[in-house]
Amino acid sequence: MNSKFITIEGLEGAGKTTSCRIVAKILYKYGIDDIIHTREPGGTPLSEKLRQLLKNDMHNKESLTHYAELFVVSAARVQLVENVIKPALARGTWVIGDRHELSSQAYQGGGRKISHDFIRCLKEETLGNFTPDLTLYLDIPPETSLQRVKERGQLDRIEKESLHFFTRIRNQYLAIAQSDTRIYTIDANRSKAKVKTDIENIINRWLREIN
Repeated sequence: MNSKFITIEGLEGAGKTTSCRIVAKILYKYGIDDIIHTREPGGTPLSEKLRQLLKNDMHNKESLTHYAELFVVSAARVQLVENVIKPALARGTWVIGDRHELSSQAYQGGGRKISHDFIRCLKEETLGNFTPDLTLYLDIPPETSLQRVKERGQLDRIEKESLHFFTRIRNQYLAIAQSDTRIYTIDANRSKAKVKTDIENIINRWLREIN
C-alpha cells in the first residue's frame, strides 16, 4: 500500500491532537509503522517562526492584516509540504497532519471573509494539485470551542476572536465537507469514546477500500 497523507481538521479544542494519535494507532494495527506527524502552521524551523508570528498578539505594535495572515499561513504550509511532507511520502512514510489547506479555506475564507477564488488560486500557485488523501473534520459548536480554549489558559491572537468569527469558520468547514468526498465529518461534541469509535470505523473502512 502506497504512503498516504491524512489530515485532521476542526476548531480549537475539537480534539485534533488526540485524534491524530488514534489514527496512528489504527495504522499500526495494519502494519503501517513508518509514520510522521505534522502540524500547521509549523513543522519546520522556519514554519515554526511563522507560527509564532501568527499566534502572538501584535496589536500594540502592528496588527496583522487578513491578507498578510493568509500569506504567512501559506508560506509556512509550502515550507512544510516541500521540505517535510512530500519527501516523507516519496520514501514511503505515511503523514498524519494536524491541519492543512482546508484550515485556510475555513479560517481565512470563512472567518476573515477572503474570497474562495482568491484562496483557491493561491493554493494552486503554491501547491498545485497536492492535497490530502483523507481528511477527518471534527465538528464542535463554536461555543464549545471557546469554552475549551479558555479552560486551557492564556489565549493566542486567533483564539481571542469573536463567537461570530468561529461560527463563520464552522459554517465554512461544514459547507466544504459536504461537497468533498475525501472529507469525513465527525460529531466531536460527544464523549471521547464515541469520537474514537467513529474515527476507527472511518479509517478501517477507508483502508480496506484503498488496499
